[in-house]
Amino acid sequence: MALRNILKDEDPGLSKKSRTITGFDKRLFTLLDDMRETLINADGLGLAAPQVGVLRRVALIADTTIEAETLDEQIIELINPEIMFEDGEQCGSEGCLSIPGVYGLVSRPNTVKIKSYDRHGKEFELETSALTARAIFHEIDHLNGVLFTDIMERLLTDEEIEEMKTERGKE
Repeated sequence: MALRNILKDEDPGLSKKSRTITGFDKRLFTLLDDMRETLINADGLGLAAPQVGVLRRVALIADTTIEAETLDEQIIELINPEIMFEDGEQCGSEGCLSIPGVYGLVSRPNTVKIKSYDRHGKEFELETSALTARAIFHEIDHLNGVLFTDIMERLLTDEEIEEMKTERGKE
C-alpha cells in the first residue's frame, strides 16, 4: 500500500467524468488499498478515484452508522456505484479533501439506496441516510466530475466553520 497524492481543486482531472471499472483484478486491488491508506491518513469521510488522479468509478466512504473504533473499520468500497433511490432532503456543511479549508452549505437527499460492486465483482445494495448518504452523493459527484463547490448554496463563514469544528470535537 502507498499514500497517493490528493489532487486539489484547480486540477482539471477533477472536472472529468470517470469511466466504468471492467476488470476486477490486481490493479483494482492496489488502487483500493492505496485509496484506503490515503483516506485514513487524511482523516476524511470519503475519497473518489479521480481525487488521486484515476478516472475510474471507484470511491470509498466511511459508513458512520457502523460503530467502530477506527475509520478503517467503517470504510466501504464502492465500485461502479449507481443510485437506485433517493428521498427526503438535508442541508448541511460539506468540505472536501481536494479543497482543504473550504466548507459550503449543500442540499442533498437524506436517504439513498445504491447498487454497487465490491472488489471481487460481487454486486451489493446499500441503503442509508444522513451523513453516510451525504458522503455517498459527494463521492458519486466526484465520479461525475462535480465538486461540492459547483452545487453549494454558499460558502460558510469563518465563524460557522469554527462552530462546526467545535461541535464535531464534542462528538
